[in-house]
Amino acid sequence: MRDALDCARCAAAAAPSLAGADSQMRSAAIVAAADRLLARASDVIEANGRDMARAVEAGMSAPLRDRLLLDEGRVASMAASMREVAAQPDPLGRVIGGRTLDSGIRMEQVTVPLGVVAIVYEARPNVTADAIALCLRSGNACVLRGGSAAAESCEAIADACVEGVVSVGLPRDSCTLVTKPGHEQTTELMHANGLVDVLIPRGGASLIRACLEGSTVPVIETGMGNCHIYIESSADVEMARDIVVNAKTSRPGVCNAAESLLCDRAIAEKALPVVCAALSERGVELVGDPEAVGIATSHGVPMSHASEEDWGTEYLDLKMSVRCVSGVEEAISCINHYGTGHSECIVSSDYDASERFLRGVDAAAVYVNASTRFTDGGMFGLGTEIGISTQKLHVRGPMGASALTSTKYLLRGEGQTR
Repeated sequence: MRDALDCARCAAAAAPSLAGADSQMRSAAIVAAADRLLARASDVIEANGRDMARAVEAGMSAPLRDRLLLDEGRVASMAASMREVAAQPDPLGRVIGGRTLDSGIRMEQVTVPLGVVAIVYEARPNVTADAIALCLRSGNACVLRGGSAAAESCEAIADACVEGVVSVGLPRDSCTLVTKPGHEQTTELMHANGLVDVLIPRGGASLIRACLEGSTVPVIETGMGNCHIYIESSADVEMARDIVVNAKTSRPGVCNAAESLLCDRAIAEKALPVVCAALSERGVELVGDPEAVGIATSHGVPMSHASEEDWGTEYLDLKMSVRCVSGVEEAISCINHYGTGHSECIVSSDYDASERFLRGVDAAAVYVNASTRFTDGGMFGLGTEIGISTQKLHVRGPMGASALTSTKYLLRGEGQTR
């Protein structure tokens, strides 16, 4: 079993080789890793079966088990995403600025790897393949710490991918997986200053909060998604129904699923019975403010009274809060107060209202007339993502390979002194 500090030290030793590898070699390593993953798909699925059996025995909820599950289609999808990342333009060595200084020194600002990226995640075994592909493409060594619920799945994926990486001549420790059990291993990564350059937690609120509060290594906050759909007074009710149902029920256990429904009072009597009935028919438990409860129950749709805690809760399950608001400004205020800066949507036929919403909502992704479920690296053309950043430094939104780079200045002179 490999502990966190051993993995971090080995990754730090491998990082210069990765940073110095050319674009073709890094892409070839990703393709080889994807090939080995497919070749060993039966091993990965068998390992996942053991993780799934333990999850069922432990009483893991259905949405979380859905995130954990791997089958032939999902393994193939993981490999396809890796190949898509491999085919993308090189994120390294891009000149993003430059000029000749008054001194005559020629200056360029170019993109470079971060160094060693540590990713801590829960029952999401696909993150193992995603992280390996994105870190290789961006020239970073990675240290992976998967959750105990997905331990065997993550190890099987990592073993297959590392075989591919080594086959093209890159160091085995370009991608390391912490396999020693215990929460203290995550704590070691959080304090691995000088070895780990950035830590990215990908999971639930408690994991992200623990990393933000306890880490001495820089952390990129990702994932928590208390996402809202706002039905504005001019909305097409059938469109609103379809968007809300998709955003809430297609995969309720993921961070881009909608958790809260806001409805303009001017359309509430018309829209809420239709939308809430569709949600209830699909097994969604509804809680709302007194006005929403009154409208829903008068039309035979069950809805309980919401608590103050409900407005800020990321359920990750078939549950949704419902609230009536008076106009766009109140909707914006509510979202900015209770939201987590992830993905927010307005359903509207009013251009001015939509533009006010786009400008006023403070989130990584803001939609007009489209489901929040599109906030995803694959959907955004990134191949996959290392996570969805809900902070503003240094990146925001789905994080592809280019988000795992920094810059440095290259200066060329002819003997100038100051």
